[in-house]
Amino acid sequence: MAKSVTKAIGILTAGGDCPGLNAAIRGIGKAAIGKYGMQVVGISSGFYGLINNQTRILSDRDFSGILTQGGTILGSSREKPFAKRDGDDTSGDKPAMMVETYKKLHLDCLVCLGGNGTQTTAYKLSQLGVNVIGLPKTIDNDLAETDVTFGFHSAVAVATEAIDRLHTTATSHNRIMIVEVMGRKAGWLGLFSGVAGGGDVILIPEIPYDPDVIAQHLVERARKGKQFSIVVVAEGAVSKKEAEEREKSKKKGKKKDKVVSARPTAGYCVASQIQESTGMEARVTVLGYLQRGGIPTAYDRLLATSFGTEAARLLAKGKYNRMVVHKDGEVTNVDIEKVAGRTKLVPLDHELIECGRLVETCFGDEA
Repeated sequence: MAKSVTKAIGILTAGGDCPGLNAAIRGIGKAAIGKYGMQVVGISSGFYGLINNQTRILSDRDFSGILTQGGTILGSSREKPFAKRDGDDTSGDKPAMMVETYKKLHLDCLVCLGGNGTQTTAYKLSQLGVNVIGLPKTIDNDLAETDVTFGFHSAVAVATEAIDRLHTTATSHNRIMIVEVMGRKAGWLGLFSGVAGGGDVILIPEIPYDPDVIAQHLVERARKGKQFSIVVVAEGAVSKKEAEEREKSKKKGKKKDKVVSARPTAGYCVASQIQESTGMEARVTVLGYLQRGGIPTAYDRLLATSFGTEAARLLAKGKYNRMVVHKDGEVTNVDIEKVAGRTKLVPLDHELIECGRLVETCFGDEA
């Protein structure tokens, strides 16, 4: 048994479920218990479970057979303990309740598996004296400081397969098929699955689109004898007009984005615009939660396991308040403060955008 500074840890999974969570839990747990002799406490339902002390001791048996399972054996929730809601007088007590649970369990560190909100909450807990380690989980791949998050490649595989299947219907019926994928703020999933699936149009939040440019592209394809098209739309995609209205709202100090929240989903908006401009029949498929469910790909199993074992090594050394990341082909770690409150967007010079343009994919911004 190797020496370890850390004697007891808690593990929680927060936010949306995601392929690879169980693989990461297994990586942390098996290394922490088997290699370093730590006590591992499983916390149910994310931060909600930490607030209410819904916990249980985990043993090596709990990690058996979960490598390939989707979801999370610990359960999750979207509890935001530091958020203040109208009419909620108890929200200010939640951080204190989490710290109290942490101390009651005699934990040396809390391991938090999750995306932007989870890592921001973990950082805020570290400011209250709770030692934390974060693992980057999100199908959106939008966490700062890491090149990739586990769950992303599994979601890309699901979205790409859906696009592949819709190709046959599109060609059989000469239709425009709209595929709406997740990605409210960042277009990584739309970009990767769109290029992999041969999308004729790809719309992502980082590139506001012009409906006339899309219509022109689709009409030109029809003139060349291509009577069908696949349009991949990230849920956060907006037109140039909507983007301008959003900026005006921000300048006026309005926090809520009424422009997007008041309209139908992005896929249906694009379908309506296409039908109105071209007269072509457009059908919408919203993939939704299909992208988050199911077993992780081999890549995500490897990545999640690597992240989990790196977390165990950090714990053994007593190196806290870090997030495990994948950078330049290596698994390493960064100060969690660098991650909190930041979103990693697709850069406009990303190689896949250039790749898409070279194979005549339209991104809605130029003819």
